[in-house]
Amino acid sequence: MKRIVSALLALAAGAALQAAEVSVAVAANFAAPMREIAQAFERDTGHKAVVAVGSTGKLYAQIKQGAPFEVLLSADAQTPARLEAEGLGVAGSRWTYATGHLVLWSPQPGLVDAQGAVLRSGQFKRLAMADPKLAPYGAAAFQTLQHLGLQQTLEGKLVQGDSIAQTYQFVATGNAELGFLALSQLLVEGRLRAGSVWQVPAHMHAPLRQDALLLVKGRQQPAALALMAYLRSEPARSIIMRHGYSL
Repeated sequence: MKRIVSALLALAAGAALQAAEVSVAVAANFAAPMREIAQAFERDTGHKAVVAVGSTGKLYAQIKQGAPFEVLLSADAQTPARLEAEGLGVAGSRWTYATGHLVLWSPQPGLVDAQGAVLRSGQFKRLAMADPKLAPYGAAAFQTLQHLGLQQTLEGKLVQGDSIAQTYQFVATGNAELGFLALSQLLVEGRLRAGSVWQVPAHMHAPLRQDALLLVKGRQQPAALALMAYLRSEPARSIIMRHGYSL
């Protein structure tokens, strides 16, 4: 792995002499930090990152169908591993760029308590979550309900978004009183948005380890190699942490 990283850094340094573009498939939960990273990336390297955002499941399907993505920033570790095994990712390029955190949020102050007991109270009509089949944060939400023994009790109140971004819209617009989201979606300048929130204990669901993968279409592309190296840089790491992720 160290040899691969060193090679990427060396190639990125040489590639900076000639600016290029990289097409990046980005999981919906990471949209805001990636847009900020893209600006810093262009400023620092001259390369431009063209960002496409979607649920990890849909991005996987698009890559399988030949979408021209060169780098994948997934919301899980399984999808990049699968693409690598299927020959669509560069062997040995996969690594964890961030670890996410699941939260239960409502724009209504006081509705969500610090222990998540509101889920047992039933004092709400709709609970939003991302589709577990498409979005890792949706899978983590479902695992949380299973851990609490509430998946059957709350089944009739669930509304599912195609992605964590759509799930946020359900809650923010009042179509659901509360919902399971990524902590990063609720931070503005490092502070929580208005409302009430419960950060789900990590032991209630599988780790939200988010992996990056250099796709085969980016194997010889200077900007793709540069971005993979830049994601390890201090400027990128600072942005990632400020948006509520762990490294």
